[in-house]
Amino acid sequence: MTAALKRQDENTANPPTPAMLGVERSARSQRWVERLEPSRAHIATSIAQAHGLPDLLGRVLAARGADVQTTERFLDPSLKALMPDPASLQDMTKAAERMADAIMRGEAVGIFGDYDVDGASCVALIERFLRAHGQSCLTYIPDRLTEGYGPSPEALRGLVEEGARLILTVDCGTAGDAAIAAANEVGAEVIVLDHHQAGEALPDAFAVVNPNRQDDLSGQGHLAAAGVVFLFLVATMAALRRLGAYDTRPAPDLLGLLDLVALATVCDVVPFKDANRAFIAKGLQVLRLRHNTGLRALADEARLTEAPSTYSLGFVLGPRINAGGRVGASGLGARLLATEDESQAGTIAARLESLNAQRKAIEQGMLEGAVAMAEQALDDGPDAPLLFLGDADWHKGLVGLVAGRLTERFMRPSFVMTLDGNGIATGSARSIPSVDLGVVVRDVVEEGLFLKGGGHAMAAGFSLDWEKREKAAAFLTARLSESVAQSSATRTLGLDGALSAGAVTPELIDLLERAGPYGPGHPRPRFVFPAHRMTWLRSLNGGHVRCTLQAADGGRIDAVAFRVEGSPLGDILMGAEGQQLHVAGHLRRSVWQGRERIELMIEDAAEKQDSAR
Repeated sequence: MTAALKRQDENTANPPTPAMLGVERSARSQRWVERLEPSRAHIATSIAQAHGLPDLLGRVLAARGADVQTTERFLDPSLKALMPDPASLQDMTKAAERMADAIMRGEAVGIFGDYDVDGASCVALIERFLRAHGQSCLTYIPDRLTEGYGPSPEALRGLVEEGARLILTVDCGTAGDAAIAAANEVGAEVIVLDHHQAGEALPDAFAVVNPNRQDDLSGQGHLAAAGVVFLFLVATMAALRRLGAYDTRPAPDLLGLLDLVALATVCDVVPFKDANRAFIAKGLQVLRLRHNTGLRALADEARLTEAPSTYSLGFVLGPRINAGGRVGASGLGARLLATEDESQAGTIAARLESLNAQRKAIEQGMLEGAVAMAEQALDDGPDAPLLFLGDADWHKGLVGLVAGRLTERFMRPSFVMTLDGNGIATGSARSIPSVDLGVVVRDVVEEGLFLKGGGHAMAAGFSLDWEKREKAAAFLTARLSESVAQSSATRTLGLDGALSAGAVTPELIDLLERAGPYGPGHPRPRFVFPAHRMTWLRSLNGGHVRCTLQAADGGRIDAVAFRVEGSPLGDILMGAEGQQLHVAGHLRRSVWQGRERIELMIEDAAEKQDSAR
């Protein structure tokens, strides 16, 4: 049987699920489908009946993998039920015992951390843990612009010269062979605490704790680096207890540090599954207590008045912490999260607020140039599976953000880089679902076309000789063409149901939040508002569109679509004032000037006639 006949036979045996409202191709070129598969509809009913829940919540839970037996874990993601045994991670016991020994002997400990939110949180976790044992540490955060990602021989030798005999690399180090070898040569031992994808060969460190190393069987590859560090501290505290460290002093409150773990887990965009959901849920509870001096100062500086949520972590606090590494001093984020000094926290928070404003302005200028460059590239090659763009004037610290914006807009992997004066380009890449960048970027390095590179499935960093850019682009095109084509052909938008504007109430939001927190791997409920009329429309600075949707019965809901100007979604919205549209998105509760409001965050739209079938 030919492949074509085989596919036809399979499609006949398993006909595709009908498109919701008949939308086969929306403004964002997506087919709208119900997120809950028909085969799981009975599970949704069973969940609702067994646990006394409304049918809507049963459907939301079943669509995210819950069943009758696991529903409680979804509704109450507790550490007791979901946190893994730290010892299940390769090298964890060895690393924890070495750290415990260093604390018992008062040995100087050095920390080399990454400059993003995850790295800063890792550094703060360890600094706070050591401080609870009456010890300080030596910390090194590389400058993003001049040093780049990961440990260097000079940096680790510098920590040893300052007195460190044990060095922890956090959120980095798995690819730090040369730096770790240099530290070994001058008498230090290195523990790597990381989560980035790893090749078969590992650095010659004392221990490499990374659930994504190829011989790790823990199944915890979804953890952010801060999650790995938290498990390391749990294991270290157990080792210290065995050594009698807490016979005469109280053990530190590790649960009180979960606000940092939650922050890192949300901002590093790792899957919201298993332990990560527990870290986030419990971390948000800790964050509401405002115990962390730095986070409290940053929330106040950002005028964050509503209760902490995954939104405020990912879109309010996280970008401000990252701003230090992107356009300012890389160590500001870690210092803010680790400090207990109110005055210092206020000063750093104000600086980060200012740097974040600078970041936005620079990013906007870069994005305008990158969009023009991308549109020209796609005019020349409309079927190009990826974007591979560079400019000597682009800011090195912002190429990742621009890559993400391009991927969101043009729906294909984007590689964005800037060129230094020595002919070396440094960049970041962002992917689309089902296209693993981490693996491909490592292959480009092995091919000799990238000088360095690595990352996750959805994001990666790299550097290359500018003269090899065409060969690198050709290699990436060959490797990614098939997977990008498959992803594009199967692009769907999963919807949890249809709502009318009048049905959106605070009680509905309360109900949906019972199944949170939501994020990658546990997506926020998404609904379609069928045939709602656009009664008010306004274009805002930044390419945003704000509007009001009105149902046939007169019910209304405010809505907003971010960064859509010039895109197909923006075009269909801007041309629909007074008209009816099918509009899809998720609901968000916010507080403005002391008043609570609920609005629809628009993700897609389709013209009404698309459903007339």
